[in-house]
Amino acid sequence: MTYTIRLMTETDLPIVSHWAQQEGFCPGIGDVGIYCDTDRTGVWVGVLDEQPVGCIAGIRYDQNYGFIGMFIVDPAFRGQGYGVALWQHAMKYLEGIACVGLEAALDRVNDYATWGFKPAYYTRRYALPSAARQACIRPLNATDLPPSFQLISGNEVSEEEVQNYDARHEVTPRPLFLHEWLQRPEGKVMVVLDEKGFCQGYGRIRPCLLMNDTIPKGWRIGPLLADQSEFAGAILDTLLSDREGPVLIDLPAINNIAISLLEERGFELQLLNVRMYKGHPPLIPLQDIYGLACLELG
Repeated sequence: MTYTIRLMTETDLPIVSHWAQQEGFCPGIGDVGIYCDTDRTGVWVGVLDEQPVGCIAGIRYDQNYGFIGMFIVDPAFRGQGYGVALWQHAMKYLEGIACVGLEAALDRVNDYATWGFKPAYYTRRYALPSAARQACIRPLNATDLPPSFQLISGNEVSEEEVQNYDARHEVTPRPLFLHEWLQRPEGKVMVVLDEKGFCQGYGRIRPCLLMNDTIPKGWRIGPLLADQSEFAGAILDTLLSDREGPVLIDLPAINNIAISLLEERGFELQLLNVRMYKGHPPLIPLQDIYGLACLELG
């Protein structure tokens, strides 16, 4: 049998989404396709003869930053070196990038350390159970925003304004990723604008596949970025107000204000990971990050 590594194609998306779902990644609808479009030469599948058995993403945002994610091998084919080959392939692709990040399960931190990755901070996943939803419906007159500020739907705001705001809060601008992320028809995007029409925060909620779902029954929030906690709370409550089913959100554990915001609304800690970097850790305003877009692409 012959093992090869090739670029992921559209026909691979269902099986890769299924793997991600079974691993508990809870992929949003359309997420994997967006990963492929973000770097069309940086997402691969490992194929045994004609059968896909694993996948990995090694996204090159630019020469300064890259990210490894979606590293999965079908459980039936583990322990045979297929994952190692995928990992080596991604690392070779990212050679020369100043900083490469990844999200590590706690039991894999030492493995990644042997490749030069160092822990930066913990990442927490919180979940809001369906039963807690009614407590999060926000009164229409409780915006927690200054009178001159607006909380409006993303389709009423120029994408350029949101892109500019996002670029100030991320390691590097991510226009290709964010364009598709914001334009997906599923879910909702909400934006806070100040009196001059400048973005002061935004967030997106999207349907996701929980483990063993045949149709989406859960939701993922991310990104959720805001210059003040009041803005983040207003966005969060609006995104939650008309959704049924469990809601998941990932965030840097060092943002204590974000943790309080979630726990006050009934979110419960579900998972702990470690953000790791090879190279100098990027300087980003983690205090403004209340929810990460996804763990797979940093």
